[in-house]
Amino acid sequence: MSGGLLVAGTTSDAGKSVVTAGICRWLVRQGVKVAPFKAQNMSLNSFVTREGAEIGRAQAMQAQACRVEPAALMNPVLLKPGGEQSSQVVLLGRPVGEMSARGYHGGRQQRLLGTVLECLAELRGTYDAVICEGAGSPAEINLRRTDIVNMGIARRARLPVLVVGDIDRGGVFASFFGTVALLSPEDQELVAGFLVNKFRGDVSLLEPGLDMLRDLTGRPSYGVLPFRHGLGIDEEDGLRVSLRGTVRESSVAPPVGADVLRVAVCALPLMSNFTDVDALAAEPGVVVRFVDRPEELADADLVVVPGTRGTVRALEWLRERGLADALVRRAAEDRPVLGVCGGFQILGEHIEDEVESRAGAVPGLGLLPVRVRFAREKTLTRPSGAALGEPVEGYEIHHGVATVEGGEPFLDGCRVGQTWGTHWHGSLESDGFRRAFLREVAAASGRRFVPAPDTSFAALREEQLDRLGDLIEQHADTDALWRLIESGAPAGLPFIPPGAPA
Repeated sequence: MSGGLLVAGTTSDAGKSVVTAGICRWLVRQGVKVAPFKAQNMSLNSFVTREGAEIGRAQAMQAQACRVEPAALMNPVLLKPGGEQSSQVVLLGRPVGEMSARGYHGGRQQRLLGTVLECLAELRGTYDAVICEGAGSPAEINLRRTDIVNMGIARRARLPVLVVGDIDRGGVFASFFGTVALLSPEDQELVAGFLVNKFRGDVSLLEPGLDMLRDLTGRPSYGVLPFRHGLGIDEEDGLRVSLRGTVRESSVAPPVGADVLRVAVCALPLMSNFTDVDALAAEPGVVVRFVDRPEELADADLVVVPGTRGTVRALEWLRERGLADALVRRAAEDRPVLGVCGGFQILGEHIEDEVESRAGAVPGLGLLPVRVRFAREKTLTRPSGAALGEPVEGYEIHHGVATVEGGEPFLDGCRVGQTWGTHWHGSLESDGFRRAFLREVAAASGRRFVPAPDTSFAALREEQLDRLGDLIEQHADTDALWRLIESGAPAGLPFIPPGAPA
């Protein structure tokens, strides 16, 4: 086969990323050579390919679902918000500048369409099938003129469109109908049908509504996926601990030892790559929660200061909320604190920033003997090494260049007592290193916690991706999906005039 599909959604967070990954894993299990693609992604969760290109973590996860190496072609445009008004534009894995939303949608976005189409064409020439993910909703009619990620690319590449709706939010039938009704007749022709996501209950009660939707729109439903906990891996948005649950809904496995370990993650503004703590949440007996008040650090055995797209802004936020003082007290008491990337920079003595915030010289928390200077060139690497007697791998994404002036070496950073800092994202995914680190945390906290000897983060990820593939195989109309992907864009489907149901 040589085909493709665009997975769109009625809203952001409708489940496009995981549905795309599920379709990819289902296809690769059928022997199809498949790749993911997202023309434009807005996310602060990113990843570094082996070639040193920065792409969205969702596309890296989808590449893993396809059992292929992530590549810049799979996410040619990545937008990293730096506030409500501007984002860093990353093109083919490299930052090309900051731009306001008005400036981007006012002309730059449309000029990128040629690059996006070239990347998609290259993937389609290499793989049997390419499963594309849209962004937000295809019915954002205020942005349709410059769209390069939803119907804009579907029209130019002649891709059939599958619209995913999150029924757990409510209003899914109105969302399906309204999405199609707002499109132009030319765009409507490409919408093949619908996929219901996160359904709880008896599907037979839903079927009359699906039949009515088909009568109203002329389009079938391609399946009803049941609600499953803990499948939101590598989400683009929101606070989510992927493997064991969410911030509000934890499913921690029982500890191996007598005690659990409590991890508090400071919910910084513009928090990036909070997926770093997923590996901690995967450990039996480790409870991870995101916090924004100093009193929530009191019972934590480990506090993580994560990455952020706004180091100076996050530092100011920590001080305003009293969290900075709480971190200083923890360090003085030699209680474990881990800073990652921007969090590492915050724990240092001095920050010189004329790039990200343009704030100039700013004092850090002074917990580590580190001085940071922001460079215009972004560091994008995949380092490996050893720490705590164990091999460890990670990836770096940062403008801040750290000069370590003391302490005990720790990866690229240092440690002083039980305060640790590194730029390495993903280091805790190295199983032996994670267990050694947690043993140190448990000893410092006086907890009788024992890391499970057989927890494999990579195996858990594979198991989770297989669960996504199972959802598609068991609950979607795979014969119809196969025909849709293989045959390409539908043609001649009826136009839905606004107000047709009345």
